[in-house]
Amino acid sequence: MINAKLMQLAIDASIDGIVIAEHEGDDNILIYANKAFERLTGFSADEVLYQDCRLLQGDERDQFARRAIREALKNGHPCRQILRNYRKDGSAFWNELSITPIYNDAEKLMYYIGIQKDVTDHVQTQQKVVELEAELAQARLEIAALKR
Repeated sequence: MINAKLMQLAIDASIDGIVIAEHEGDDNILIYANKAFERLTGFSADEVLYQDCRLLQGDERDQFARRAIREALKNGHPCRQILRNYRKDGSAFWNELSITPIYNDAEKLMYYIGIQKDVTDHVQTQQKVVELEAELAQARLEIAALKR
């Protein structure tokens, strides 16, 4: 069996942000945030504890991923979505958020474990590929028009 000290060291060694939120009505109040969460978001654990993780969304509340997350939370299901979040300094980052519900022995939803992975580089690369494909398609149309 793994002792609590080793478990804490493992969680704090993670390169991904890990939070634990206590499920309270419509809110999920953060009760734990690891060091990687602090590095990723710029918020210290003390600044986010006892708040809902929605604070990372800034004023951008109308993202498709947010609706999917809300639906999963409402139904007590796990989910994984990519959404734009904001650091303490206001800079945006793309967050692959995995949320897993934790139930007690009586099957009552008690907590959510959230894992945040910064996928900004990946999302920006995908966006650039889409832009380049559009430029290539336009160039092909122009070449075809010149051949006529």
